[in-house]
Amino acid sequence: MRIAVLDDYQDVARSYADWDGLDVEVFTEHIADVDELVSRLEPFDVIAAMRERTRFPREVITRLPNLELLVTTGMRNASIDLDAAREHGVVVSGTGSGRGWAATSELAWGLIFALLRDIPRQDRQIRTGGWQTGVGVELGGKTLGVLGLGRLGSHMATVGRAFGMDVMAWSSNLTEQRAAEVGARLVGKDELFERSDVLSVHLVLSERSRGLVGADELALMKPTAYLINTSRGPIVDEDALRTALRGGRIAGAGLDVYGTEPLPADHPWRDTPRTVLTPHIGYVTDDTYQAFFVETVENVKAFAAGSPIRVLNEG
Repeated sequence: MRIAVLDDYQDVARSYADWDGLDVEVFTEHIADVDELVSRLEPFDVIAAMRERTRFPREVITRLPNLELLVTTGMRNASIDLDAAREHGVVVSGTGSGRGWAATSELAWGLIFALLRDIPRQDRQIRTGGWQTGVGVELGGKTLGVLGLGRLGSHMATVGRAFGMDVMAWSSNLTEQRAAEVGARLVGKDELFERSDVLSVHLVLSERSRGLVGADELALMKPTAYLINTSRGPIVDEDALRTALRGGRIAGAGLDVYGTEPLPADHPWRDTPRTVLTPHIGYVTDDTYQAFFVETVENVKAFAAGSPIRVLNEG
C-alpha cells in the first residue's frame, strides 16, 4: 500500500512512529487547490490526514479511486464526509490525542499572558536596544469569561480560579450545577460579553456556533477586554473582530485559529494591530504528536491485516 501523510508542516511524522516496512510519502506543504490535491493523491491507497487541515468532502473522495483507508488524527474530523467515504468503500479511522485538549488550554493561557503583559513588544524592545515600554495588566481580581465549558473550557476555568480570577461561563446547554463543578458561575450570553476582562472561546464548530461571536457581541465588550480564540476561526466573525481591533473597541485578541488556514501571505490578519497570533499550534506538542502518529501506524497495519481499528464510519 502507498501511504500519503498530509500537512506535516514541520516534517516530523517519521520521527514520532515506526514506519519501517511501509511505503510512505510525506507532504509538508498544504495543498489548497482541489484539482491539484486529487492529482497528487490519486496514486495512494492510504491517506493520513492531520486534523482538519485538508478537507475531504464527497467531491474529493469520489475522485480518489485507489483510496481504501483514510486516517485522521483525533477521533472527530468535521472536514471528512464520513457517509461519502462509507458509500465508496473507504474506511475512516481515527486516533487518540493524548492530552491535546490540555495543550490547547496551555496555549490559550500563553496568548493571554502575551497580550496582558505585552510580551512580544517587550521582547522586541530588548532586541532593538530599548527597555521598558507600556504597563502590563494583572489577572488577579479580573473576570474570565469562558464561552463553552466542555473539557477544555473547564480546564481554563480551573486555571483561572488558581490565578484569583472570577470565572463566568455560558453555552446554550450549560447548567448552573455543571458550571459550579469547575468553580464558574453560569451567566447569560450578553452578561458574559459585557463583564469579561478576558473572554476565551472553547466551542466546537457547528452551524449553531458559526459566527456566534459577531459585531453585536463584540460591541458589548469593555474597551479594556481581550478576546482569545483557540477553537475554530469561523466561530468569530473575523471582519467584525478586525474592525473592533482597528478601532480600539476592544484591547486586544489572541488567535490561534482562522477562517482560512494556512493564512495567505497578504491576509489582513498579518497586519491587524492589538493582536498576538499563532499558526494553529494549540495541539502541536510532543505528547499529542506521539499519540497521533503511533496510532496512525497502528491503524494502517491493522487495516492491512484485515482488521481495521478505531473506525469512525461503520454502519
